[in-house]
Amino acid sequence: MYLFNCIMIFVMGIVFGSFYNVVGYRLPNNMSIIYPPSNCPNCNHKLKFYELIPILSYIFLHGRCRCCKKRISFSYPFFEAITGTLFLLSYIIFGLNVKFFISITFISVLIIISISDIKYYIIPDEVLIFGSILIILEMVINSILNNISLLNGVLFPILNGLGAFCLMYLFKVFGDLVFQKESLGGGDIKLMFIIGLTLGLDMSIVTVFIASFIALPLSVISLIRKNNNVLPFGPYLSMAASIILLCNLNLDKILLFFTK
Repeated sequence: MYLFNCIMIFVMGIVFGSFYNVVGYRLPNNMSIIYPPSNCPNCNHKLKFYELIPILSYIFLHGRCRCCKKRISFSYPFFEAITGTLFLLSYIIFGLNVKFFISITFISVLIIISISDIKYYIIPDEVLIFGSILIILEMVINSILNNISLLNGVLFPILNGLGAFCLMYLFKVFGDLVFQKESLGGGDIKLMFIIGLTLGLDMSIVTVFIASFIALPLSVISLIRKNNNVLPFGPYLSMAASIILLCNLNLDKILLFFTK
């Protein structure tokens, strides 16, 4: 039964990941996420059902459109596989309970904003708002089911989110003064609310430091290769937040690691 659940949750993840590709690409362009149906961005060929199977269609089509033979972006199967893997890890770590649903909701938000931020340097407000509301509702359910006071189970996490938002805003103000240009986008600041809401204020600060550590070498390489001084920070925050979430890290564990 456990193995069956693992397989089904992974499959669910890659299916959702396929949909998140659509959301991440369409929302920044003010397009409907439902209509028109998925099509080739080069020749507008309407994709058949067998061309929409997550990961497998990309492999069978050799990464090219069946009609125009233009190459399909590897980001499609990549984010499908990542979503499936992260959903599966959430199940393995948290089990099938409300914490699992909080985890996959949080991961879903991180996946979508990473796609849109990489492609368009935009983090859609709609995704952050919907995701935050859904997580808060899940926290309410978790509090009721586990006899946790709404103060501890819901209100404090919301305050943590607001605290993370304010701290990130202060980082931006400081960065703007130091570099004499925009150091962080507004989307990164708003993203910190949902990170603080889910991980807590202390771990949201750790998230920023881990994200900066990951981004530094990759940013240098990107700057050299693309000659571009605008880099999306959202994917790095998402990567760091996913690591903290799925490694079940907290400040005590981190301090213990460094003081051994």
